[in-house]
Amino acid sequence: MASLQSSSVIGSLTYSSGCCRRGMTRAAINMPKLGRTGGLSLRLPPRDLVQEVLDMGIGLTAATTSHVEKKYQSKTVSNVSDPMVIAKLHAIMEAVADRAEMHKNIGEQRDNWNSLLLTSVNAITVTAATMAGIAATNVGGPLMALKLSSTLMYLAATGMLVVMNKIQPSQLVEEQRNAARLFKQLHYQIQTTLSSGNPNTSDVEEAIEKVLALDKAYPLPLIGVMLEKFPETVEPAVWWPQHRERQERRTDGNGWSVELEEEMREIVGVLKGKDTEDYLRLGNIALKVNKILSISGPLLTGIAACGTAFMGSSHAPWAAIVGVVAGAMASIVNTMEHGGQVGMVFEMYRSNAGFFRLMEETIESNLNERDVGRRENGELFEMKVALQLGRSLSGLKNLAASSSKKGEAINEFASKLF
Repeated sequence: MASLQSSSVIGSLTYSSGCCRRGMTRAAINMPKLGRTGGLSLRLPPRDLVQEVLDMGIGLTAATTSHVEKKYQSKTVSNVSDPMVIAKLHAIMEAVADRAEMHKNIGEQRDNWNSLLLTSVNAITVTAATMAGIAATNVGGPLMALKLSSTLMYLAATGMLVVMNKIQPSQLVEEQRNAARLFKQLHYQIQTTLSSGNPNTSDVEEAIEKVLALDKAYPLPLIGVMLEKFPETVEPAVWWPQHRERQERRTDGNGWSVELEEEMREIVGVLKGKDTEDYLRLGNIALKVNKILSISGPLLTGIAACGTAFMGSSHAPWAAIVGVVAGAMASIVNTMEHGGQVGMVFEMYRSNAGFFRLMEETIESNLNERDVGRRENGELFEMKVALQLGRSLSGLKNLAASSSKKGEAINEFASKLF
C-alpha cells in the first residue's frame, strides 16, 4: 500500500521569483518516479508494430484519395465534349449567320424592286393614257407622234407587268424575311446547344439538316428554283427536316402524365381543325385574288395599247376611249396588286399555316414515341407550346378542356398571336 500510495501523483505549486516579477504565474507539476518493486509498469508496443500500423493508415488514405481523384477525373472527362464536334457547330453557326445576313440584304433589294417597279409602271401607264387623251383632240402631225408614243409606252408597261406578276416582288420579300428570321432562330438554337448542353455528332447532323431544309424552302435564285407563285393548291410552307429519334433517354417519368398526353392531343385537334384550316382558307382566297389581278393588269395595258394603235381611223372615238380608260384601270389594278402586296399576304398565310403544321408534327412526334424517357421533358414542352400559342399554362389547359367536351363545337382558335 505504501508503494502504491507513493506512486500517486503529488502536485506542488511553486512561485518562481522571475515569473512573479513579470506578473505571471506558472504551475509546476512534479511527476513521481515509479518504484521498481510492486509498481505499475506501462509496456510500449514494439517499434515495428507501430510503424506497420502507420504504414497501413497511410496506404489506406492514399488508396482512398486515388479512388476519389479517378472518379472525379472520369466525371470531368465525361462532361467534356469532343473538340471536333464543337468546332463543327461553330462552323455551322458561321454559315447560318452568313445566310441570315444574305437573306436580309436580298430581301431589302427585292423590296426596292417592288416599290421602284410599281412606281415606274404606274408612271408609264398614266403618261401613256394622258398622251392618248391629248392625241384624241389633235389632228395632223402631232397625232401620229402621240399615238405611237402612247402605244409603245403601253407595250412597255405590259411587258414589265408580265415580269412583275411572274416573280411577285412583294412575295419574294416576305420569303426572305421569313428565311432571315428562321436562320437567326437556328443560330440561337445552336448557341443554346453549345452553352447549356453536351453536344455530340447527332446535334451536328441535325443542324446541317435544318440548314439544308431552310435552303430548300427559301431559295435565293430566281431562275430555275424559285418557288411557284401560283400553285394549284395551297399547302403550308415546310422549312424543317423530318423529326429525328432522340438518342438520350431518361429513366424517370420525364415530366409526362396521362393528363398531359390528353391535353396535347386536344391541342393538336384544335390546331388542325381551326388554325391551320383557317389560314389555308385565307391563303386560297389571297391566291385567287392575286391571280385575277395578275391577269387583269397586263390585259388592260394590252387593250389600251391596241386602242391607241387604232386612233386616227374610222374608229377613232372608241379607240381613244378604250386607250384612256383601259390605261387608267390598269394603274388602279397594279396599285391594288403590288401596292397592296397581295403576294406578300398570300405568303404570310402560307407561312402561318406552316408554323401550325410544325407544331402539330412536333407534338405528334413526342406522343408517338412510346418510350417516355426519349421524349422531350413534359413540363418544359408544355411551357413551349403555351408560349408559341401566346397562352398561359392555365389558358392552355382550359382550351384543351373546352375542346374535349363532346357534342360542342369549339369556336376558339388555339393561337392568340395571329
